Amino acid sequence: MNIQHFEKGFEYTNRDLLWMARKLGKIATYCKRVKDESSSIRIDTELRRTKKQKDTVKTTITVDLPEETLRAESRKSTVREAVDRCVEKLEPQLKRYKELRTSRKPSRSARAPRQRRPQ
Repeated sequence: MNIQHFEKGFEYTNRDLLWMARKLGKIATYCKRVKDESSSIRIDTELRRTKKQKDTVKTTITVDLPEETLRAESRKSTVREAVDRCVEKLEPQLKRYKELRTSRKPSRSARAPRQRRPQ
């Protein structure tokens, strides 16, 4: 798993980086492919001057997986709140990705049709 951080308008503290690594580690528990070297996670965070104080930090997390790219974006007042919200948005996407890619059930068209028993 390759994690890249990009900041615009501010810098992460070491404490924030450790906290984010733990949060992103939770994402990796949903799907084994997130831990592969072929996948990468990109975190873009931007401090913006807005009239609303709720929207000052814009965070985008992009997860590049084999055959798919998952993305979540959030605007909050702090970095931690924004990353939390992005992780919440990514969890169902990752679960769906895992279900689609690791399904063990044969498709309906591949199964033999059921035969009815005579009554």
